[in-house]
Amino acid sequence: LVEAGIDKEIELNVIDHLDRFELGPFGIRYVPLAHSIAEGNALLIDTPHGKIFHTGDWKLDDEPRIGTPATEEELTAIGDEGILALVCDSTNVFNPKPSGSEGEVRAGLMEAVAAQKGRRVVVTTFASNVARLQTLGEVAEATGRKLCVAGRSLDRIIRVAKSCGYLKGFPELVHMDDAMDLPRGELLVLATGGQGEARAALARIAGEQHPIRLEKGDVVLFSSRQIPGNELAIGRIQNSLVEKGVKLVTDKQSMIHVSGHPGRPELVALYDWIRPEILVPVHGEIRHMAEQAQLGLDEGIPKAIFQKNGDLIRLAPNGPKKISEERAGRLVLDGDIIAPADGEGVVARRKLSLNGLITVALAVRRDGVLASDVEVAAIGIPLDEDMEAFVAETKVETAEAIRNLKGDRKRDRVAVAEAVRLAVRRTGQRWSGKKPVVQVMLRES
Repeated sequence: LVEAGIDKEIELNVIDHLDRFELGPFGIRYVPLAHSIAEGNALLIDTPHGKIFHTGDWKLDDEPRIGTPATEEELTAIGDEGILALVCDSTNVFNPKPSGSEGEVRAGLMEAVAAQKGRRVVVTTFASNVARLQTLGEVAEATGRKLCVAGRSLDRIIRVAKSCGYLKGFPELVHMDDAMDLPRGELLVLATGGQGEARAALARIAGEQHPIRLEKGDVVLFSSRQIPGNELAIGRIQNSLVEKGVKLVTDKQSMIHVSGHPGRPELVALYDWIRPEILVPVHGEIRHMAEQAQLGLDEGIPKAIFQKNGDLIRLAPNGPKKISEERAGRLVLDGDIIAPADGEGVVARRKLSLNGLITVALAVRRDGVLASDVEVAAIGIPLDEDMEAFVAETKVETAEAIRNLKGDRKRDRVAVAEAVRLAVRRTGQRWSGKKPVVQVMLRES
């Protein structure tokens, strides 16, 4: 709000955990649950037709390091109130084991860093995981290392977390310009970029475009998981580091990361405590939500329904049932206009950027006979030296397409324009291997 300059215009309401507040026809309570970010909460929503428990992102954690999640007894008491629907995180439904504890990660990171005597150590993790940052501060002090932060998002999270009362006793940071003056075994670097982001600190360190330098024998700990879709980008950075002789340690080799989402045993435990009439899986792909729906039914929940973004589900009365579908998706700032990310303008520019544009201008008589030379202009078609020959053939194909029209179609401007468009597109594809966007400018002579 401060960054947007509207902090003085917005009324802020501070709500304590488990305090009820009213929002329209709903009564709402925040219920603290563990997650990889601080202050994760479920919502317990009172409606005229029953209570809904919406988990958000969550997990079970006996040693969360930051925050105090609701206990089994507190969650069971919520279930005793009678829950119509449980809306529940599906992200790790295929994981047959519990997600693990931040306390276990603390022990794993302590061991992993302590083992790197005389080596410079870089740790990359999600900046939003304040508990992990607290752990790494403690690890630095316990192993006799100075702590350096590389990455703006980490700087910002640390600053905000301290202002909110977290990261108590966090060690004083050493500036990256001074970090390289320290002996290699006395430095621990927290770096952004564990998901392969090209401009983040880790990528720049790997590319030797950063004040922090790594030498043969130094170590990078990936205290994070690979988000699906980022594998290639992460692999490029890891290959670059290994090529320099840097050792990599991931959660597959050492207990240095746990997920913030529940595995199957945690899901089953929550079902037993909350005991909903309906399970509504969310968060994940369709296969994750379908799997959790089946898991809930197998564990005795009477009804389950899963959905896509935009599906409108009626939970009660006589639910659950999909009753309609609303448009859903991202909005983007396109110049000065807020528009759907899949809107016509954005999609058209994407097609143009990938396939190029061919514009054809011509005049046709009322009887469908070509009445002028055909003018052709092409943008973004990778032909270069062949462009002149391509334009010549496009003119021939345009004239041929008009001559081949039969009967009333010869006098139908829409039919003429479409025949020209298809002929030009086929020609463009034959020459370039692309399917160019074709714009036909047709006037009647």
